[in-house]
Amino acid sequence: MRVSVDFSALREIAWHQYLLRFVLGGLITVATGLLAKRFGPVFAGVFLAFPAIFPAAATLIAKRERQRKERHGLNGSSRGLRAAALDATGAVLGAVGLACFALVLWKGLPEHPPAEMLGVAGLAWMAASLSMWWLRKKHWLSARGRPRWPRRRRPSPRGADA
Repeated sequence: MRVSVDFSALREIAWHQYLLRFVLGGLITVATGLLAKRFGPVFAGVFLAFPAIFPAAATLIAKRERQRKERHGLNGSSRGLRAAALDATGAVLGAVGLACFALVLWKGLPEHPPAEMLGVAGLAWMAASLSMWWLRKKHWLSARGRPRWPRRRRPSPRGADA
């Protein structure tokens, strides 16, 4: 797998989708600030690991993939859900890495210099994220590189009596 950046995807996103992401991200940030004011920064800090734009991004990804399939006359709802689920998986992997970063800083900053701890926390984030990615790739994906989606049971064509 090669890691690459594709900036052409930015042109596919409409301005109102950026606005939705900005508004939802802002609301989540405000909610975290209110939690910090009410319950303290340690409690609210847990919520900072939540990707602020994730709800909007997942919704928009599912909608875009569904629309792409429907343009070709196909039902795209399943593809949209799978694309959003894949994005959610990436968000979880990133959140685990961020939690490791925060844990290292929380435990290490009282006794060590900040610059040193930022470096160590960055390495912890990278190690956690890469480990989670590797475990997901090794244990969750099939040998052909396709996700092992749970199969839905299809209703019997003869009805419930069959």
